[in-house]
Amino acid sequence: MIVGIDLGTTHSLVGVWKDGGATLIPNALGQLLTPSVVASDDERRILVGQAARDRMVTHPSSAAATFKRYMGSDRKFGVAGRMLRPEELSSLVLKSLKADAEAFLGETVDEAVITVPAYFNDAQRKATKAAGELAGLKVDRLLTEPTAAALAYGFTTGDEESTILVIDMGGGTLDVSLLHSFEGIMEVRATAGDIWLGGEDFTQLIATAFMAEAGNDAGLPPFAGKLPVHASILRQAEIIKRDLSDAEEARLEVNYQGRAIGWTLQREAFEKMCEPLMARVRLPLERALRDARVAPETLSRIVFAGGATRMPMFRRLIARLFRQLPVHHINPDEVVARGAAVRAGLIAKGSGLEERVLTDVAPFTLGIEVTSRVSEGMLLPGTFLPIIERNTVIPASRSHVVTTLQDNQTKLLVKVYQGESRMVRDNVYLGEVAVMIRPARAGEETVEVRFTYDTSGLLEVEAKPSSYDHVESLVIE
Repeated sequence: MIVGIDLGTTHSLVGVWKDGGATLIPNALGQLLTPSVVASDDERRILVGQAARDRMVTHPSSAAATFKRYMGSDRKFGVAGRMLRPEELSSLVLKSLKADAEAFLGETVDEAVITVPAYFNDAQRKATKAAGELAGLKVDRLLTEPTAAALAYGFTTGDEESTILVIDMGGGTLDVSLLHSFEGIMEVRATAGDIWLGGEDFTQLIATAFMAEAGNDAGLPPFAGKLPVHASILRQAEIIKRDLSDAEEARLEVNYQGRAIGWTLQREAFEKMCEPLMARVRLPLERALRDARVAPETLSRIVFAGGATRMPMFRRLIARLFRQLPVHHINPDEVVARGAAVRAGLIAKGSGLEERVLTDVAPFTLGIEVTSRVSEGMLLPGTFLPIIERNTVIPASRSHVVTTLQDNQTKLLVKVYQGESRMVRDNVYLGEVAVMIRPARAGEETVEVRFTYDTSGLLEVEAKPSSYDHVESLVIE
C-alpha cells in the first residue's frame, strides 16, 4: 500500500487515496495533525507527536522540534542520550505516521509519496528520502508542496488552461511556485522560496517581545539554553499568534517560581513587529513571477497552503499585490497532505483518477567549477559555470565544452555544484569526476561536460574528452 505524507516542520499528516477520494488518516489520538516533535521520557523511551510536544514543555532538553529546517546538514539533536541527525528524527515521525496508517487501513504500508519544499536543495531532498528509508518506506518520488496543493484542488483536471500561483508558508519554510495547467498536464514554470521563513519565526517574535516587555522585568532568565519556562513561553506564543488571526488582542501568561506573569499583545502591534518578515515574503513572490515572465494580472488563481497563511496581514499583502482573493476553501494545514494522497493514488492507479502529467523545474542552477580568464594574464579560479539553469523544465539535458588550462595537462577534474552564486565557495558541492586527457598545449584539449537531470532528482554527469573515445560518468541521486 502506498500513502501520501506531508512531512512538515511543525506538524505532519498522512493520507491515502480511498473510495475515489483523498482521505486523511487520524493518529492514535484521533487527530489528523501529528506534531513533528521527538522526545524521550524518564526511562529514555522515545516519544513522538503530541506526547513529545507535551514533554517538550516540561523537559525541553530531552526533546527536538523544527528539525526539518536542518535536513541535509550536520546539525544533531540530543534525544534519549543520543545525538540524532534531522533525517533520523524525521524517520521517527514517519514511522509513527506509518503505524497510524497501517492501523487505519488494516494492511502493510511499504511505500510513500513524501512532500518537500520546492526550494529544497539536493542534500535536503536526499535526507528526506533517507528518512523514508529509515522508516521502512520506499520513496521513489518526492512531491513538491506547491504542486501537491494544486493537485488537491484538482487544477490538473479538465481542459481549462490556467496559470496558478501557489503560496505555501508552513511552520518553517515559504514556498512559491508558478504552475501552468492544461489538458491534464501540470507544468511547473518557476519556483522560489525561503527555507528560513515560516510560522515559527512569527512565534519567536512574540516570545522575544514578551521577554523584552514583561519577562525581563519579572526576573525571567534570558533565552539561553532549554528551560521549561522558555518552552512554556514559546507554546503560549504559538497560541496567541493563532488567536490574533481572529481577535484584536490576545494575552500570554506563564507561571514562574509561583508567580503568574501576564502580557497583552494587540494585533496592530504584532503586525508592526512583523513588518521585516513580511518584507521577506515579497521577495520570492516577485522572483517567481519574474523568472516565469508572468504578469500578476494574468494569474488565473492564487492558492494558499500552510497554516501561517491564515494570518490576516499575510492575506492582505497577497490581495494588495495581486488584486484578487486567494483560494483557500481546503484547510491550509491539510491541503498538501491531500495532494500527496492524490499523487499516491495516481501511482497506484486508483479508481476515480484521470491520468495526469506532472512536470517540474530545477529549483537551483547546476554547474561546475572552472577557472575564468578575466583579462590578459589574469585568471580567476573557483568560478561557477552554469550548465542547467534554475527553473529549467525537467527532465533536461544540457552540455558545455571546457578546455585545459595548462600545457601537458593529463587530467581534468569536474567538480559539480548547485546554487546561484558566481563563486563555487558560496554554492553547494555535489560531487566530482576525473577524466584523463591527452597531453597537449593549454587550450588544445577539450572536454564536453553533459548534465542530465530527471524529475526524481537524479543528476547524471558525463565528461567526454575530445581525443579519447571514452566517457567518465557520475550519478548524483
